[in-house]
Amino acid sequence: PHCLVQLIPASPCRTATVWKNLNPFWGEEYTLHLPMGFHTLSFYVMDEDTIGHDDVIGKISLSKEAIAAHPKGLDSWQNLTRVDPDEEVQGEIHLGLELQKEAQRTCIRCHVIQARDLAPRDISGTSDPFTRILYNNHSAETSIIKKTRFPHWGETLELWLDQGEEEVGGAVTLEVWDWDMVGKNDFLGKVSPLMQGWFRLLPLGNAEDDAGGKLGGLRLKVRLAEERILPSLFYQPLIDLLVEPVISPAEVEDPSTLTLLEEVTMVESRQDVAMTLVKIYLGQGLVVPFLDYLNTREVNHTSDPNTLFRSNSLASKAMEQFMKAVGMLYLHEVLKPIINRIFEEKKYIELDPCKIDMNRCRRISFKGSASEVEVRESSVGLLQAYLSSIMEAIAGSVAQCPPVMRVVFKQLHKRVEEQFPDSHHEDVKYLAISGFFFLRFFAPAILTPKLFHLRDHHADTRISRTLLLLAKALQSVGNLGLQLGHGKEQWMAPLHPIILRSVASVKDFLDKLIDVDHDISEVPQRAVFLPSVTVKEGFLQKYKAEGPQLLKRFAFKKRYFWLSSETLSYGKTPDWQLRSSIPVPCICAVERVDENAFQLQNVMQVVTQDNEGQLRTMYLQCKNVNELNQWLSAIRKASIYNERMLPSFHPGASRSAKWTCCLQADRAAPGCSRTHSAVTLGDWSDPLDPDAEAQIIYKQLLQGREKLRSVCVCVCVCFYANAVLHLFIFHLSLHSLSTLEECRVSIFK
Repeated sequence: PHCLVQLIPASPCRTATVWKNLNPFWGEEYTLHLPMGFHTLSFYVMDEDTIGHDDVIGKISLSKEAIAAHPKGLDSWQNLTRVDPDEEVQGEIHLGLELQKEAQRTCIRCHVIQARDLAPRDISGTSDPFTRILYNNHSAETSIIKKTRFPHWGETLELWLDQGEEEVGGAVTLEVWDWDMVGKNDFLGKVSPLMQGWFRLLPLGNAEDDAGGKLGGLRLKVRLAEERILPSLFYQPLIDLLVEPVISPAEVEDPSTLTLLEEVTMVESRQDVAMTLVKIYLGQGLVVPFLDYLNTREVNHTSDPNTLFRSNSLASKAMEQFMKAVGMLYLHEVLKPIINRIFEEKKYIELDPCKIDMNRCRRISFKGSASEVEVRESSVGLLQAYLSSIMEAIAGSVAQCPPVMRVVFKQLHKRVEEQFPDSHHEDVKYLAISGFFFLRFFAPAILTPKLFHLRDHHADTRISRTLLLLAKALQSVGNLGLQLGHGKEQWMAPLHPIILRSVASVKDFLDKLIDVDHDISEVPQRAVFLPSVTVKEGFLQKYKAEGPQLLKRFAFKKRYFWLSSETLSYGKTPDWQLRSSIPVPCICAVERVDENAFQLQNVMQVVTQDNEGQLRTMYLQCKNVNELNQWLSAIRKASIYNERMLPSFHPGASRSAKWTCCLQADRAAPGCSRTHSAVTLGDWSDPLDPDAEAQIIYKQLLQGREKLRSVCVCVCVCFYANAVLHLFIFHLSLHSLSTLEECRVSIFK
């Protein structure tokens, strides 16, 4: 089984396939950026077949209202329901309705213009649609347009009613059907139109049959975050309040907007708040002093060095999210070759005598089956080799580490050294940095490489165990070997010598890492936005549009693509010096291509516009649906602020003097389907959006308004006279964050 997450008409997410298993665990998490108009999120559990189309096991549909009814998120088992063809409808229809009265009778006139994104009902991936208008016992039909999901009718249907018949009551219904030569026609949707415009097709409305749980269940965690963003000027006072303690730091103990925000934020939402704050300060160019402010407070409030940064404080979470935001490309460069090697070799590795499975390990000795001792010796050797490769890659990566990360670590080193100057605390300044660098960045990436986009799929049981043992070893290195031999896992002892040897190289590496000039104004704040940095790269199949072609499936040639914030370029190989480039500002649509356009799956198109206004389309094929979704999302994010984005596109190709999607002959005809530029996968490369980020912080403060009052009142009681306290409470009673600046000014005066 695998699971498809579908936002009609696209499927932006697909889990890995779990082979030969009726109780699959996926453990995959996606963040989807959706358009405001979305209405339903569907989950299809599929059975993957090597030959032919995958089988549908069952589905779950959640309406926007159902998800929004659980503010903290929906978290439960849901029974799978059978897939009813009459309920599997999608698309929209464009029509106009008018009522014309004459002396003796009345005419209902329906102008059926076109439809788009209809459900495919035929084996070819298309349909043969026609429409039927119904009112009481009257009906009329349009012509049948064959082999398209984007029909253009341009026909007018008329229903003539006898005098007084319209007073009987009833509703006008327009149905869309797929015509079949053999058997009954397939239902494609219906609408009850009012006047004219585009109308979403609706199902028949049959009650869903959950089969009493016989089809199985799906455990879901779904949360909807819907924000309405105001113009920038409304958020400027809040931004000023957030920025002030960072650019003009007062005494460490003085309260500030950031300290109040940490007070009112729930632990479960602190990670989201930390990521939002990191993005805000990245946008302001103040991420270094922001983290220095939080880290200084955290260090000064810590008396026992053993507990430094061990809690889920705002400082700890902000450092974690900061490393992901600016260091993900660096992490990939260091770890990806080694992670790929572990997945390719797929060795059986186990050190715990209680978990060694002699049936799962291959023969190591020619004398017979491997013994438990041989398994452990082989495992130690493999783990030592993997750990040595990781440490060598990290030790030699000082130059690749983003400068902004190095400056932040240098500041942290300085603050810890000031707080713990004694000689017996010599290691604390190293532990503070390695705790973030190794324990919260590199070790989690090794443990779950898919969550850090190092692999497309989760590891199987065997590889997961290898990664877990490696992560444990790297954590011990990050702890400078101080806790070796004190835990319950004494079977890790064979790795202790290499761990201790690695500790010396770690200190040397950290000394080199923080040996950087501390001029914040010259430090690039986020490497992903530099023109020279590649956001995504890899091999794709590019359609050769020019020249003679015998078969269209052989018209795709393998090319290596690079995407940066400025260009989408490609060459024959990764080392190819002569590259062709497309400026990102020229991109005006990035969309999927219907399978029947080239008789190929996982094809996308990049539509560009030159200075003369001429549109050009480049077709690219990806190796699987996950890669397709990742490329779609990455290019859409890079072009999100382009001014010439198209509202519609052709999901087919222009072949044999007509479009394969809508069958129009004019190559320059307007697109027949809506573009989906707003549908992207959220990850570390999301572009900064200052207004949306400020809105999230405002919402957190608003939700914690009562707690914020009590915190502020306590501060006032401690530091200020009763008269000022009354003034402060009066200001807070206005229930508006726009008055907080006035409150602050009044208090400090």
